Amino acid sequence: MITVLVANLLCQYDELNIESEVLSIMETIIYAHPWSGSFNNAELKAITTKLAAAKTAYQIIDLYHDGFRPAYTAEELKNFSHGVALDPLVKQYQAQLRASSKLTFIFPIWWSNAPAIIKGFIDKVMLPGFAYHEDTNWHGHLTWIQQVAIFTTSEVSQSQLENNYGNPIQNWLINTLLRDLGIPAQQVTWSHFGEINSSTPAQRQAYLEQLTTR
Repeated sequence: MITVLVANLLCQYDELNIESEVLSIMETIIYAHPWSGSFNNAELKAITTKLAAAKTAYQIIDLYHDGFRPAYTAEELKNFSHGVALDPLVKQYQAQLRASSKLTFIFPIWWSNAPAIIKGFIDKVMLPGFAYHEDTNWHGHLTWIQQVAIFTTSEVSQSQLENNYGNPIQNWLINTLLRDLGIPAQQVTWSHFGEINSSTPAQRQAYLEQLTTR
């Protein structure tokens, strides 16, 4: 069962059953910020307002709100090579990803990279058999994902991230991780709102307005 939001209709996770093939367009937003007053939360609201106005089906994976545990237990790790998920949230997230044609990530940059909860989401959800398999070569399985959009914020500019901090989003997330999942870089866009601590309300508002016309 999958939480589906279509226009202004919000259906709770246990109220709607839907098969992945029913909707040809489903945007899944992977959101990671614990504070409702954050700029990331404002981005989430701007993007979902746009999707609702366009009557585009979407669903939200809110990692902090869900209480997702990013660290493996010993028992979970023992089952990793078999592709077995023990965490009910992992099974739910895999079902949501199966129903998706587009993924949108929204998270802050902390200590020059994505928050640990994003890394834990990748570690625990992208299991062998579901996300990839290996024989003589590596095969990414998420080839049904047609587009990925990444929205990040931090106190440093995008050029600083790229030139002084190892370019983590491009090098780790886009060129390595998503590629290994079967999603080529040309299907991925990245938008960064940097120097957020010194930005003005007008600059933040202008950026949010751009999101509603993306």
